[in-house]
Amino acid sequence: MAVKFPRNKYNAKKTIIGDIKFDSKKEAFRWTELQLLEQAGEISDLQRQAKVELMGQLGPVKTRTGRKMKLTFDFSYTEKGEHIFEDVKGMRTRDFDVRVAVAQAMGLNIKIT
Repeated sequence: MAVKFPRNKYNAKKTIIGDIKFDSKKEAFRWTELQLLEQAGEISDLQRQAKVELMGQLGPVKTRTGRKMKLTFDFSYTEKGEHIFEDVKGMRTRDFDVRVAVAQAMGLNIKIT
């Protein structure tokens, strides 16, 4: 019997591979690709749901409510000695773009697929 998930506002279809639940088919497919690249030795240190605390010049960037702002990337890994944070997006939002800009200003290498 297929597992039913609530409808996503961006029409992404939740997908399960093994015991891992992904927010979209695209994200699940990319995870599979990255696992193959890790097995082939092209990348290393593959992780899911990598959280990054956003920092500004004067310390942590805070939300309107005063909490420290974070950005969770779908994947992180090392490729050719460089640490990469990757997010799979079907639809980019203004909030996401602002957070990515802050993360890039922090010097993080970000890949959006």
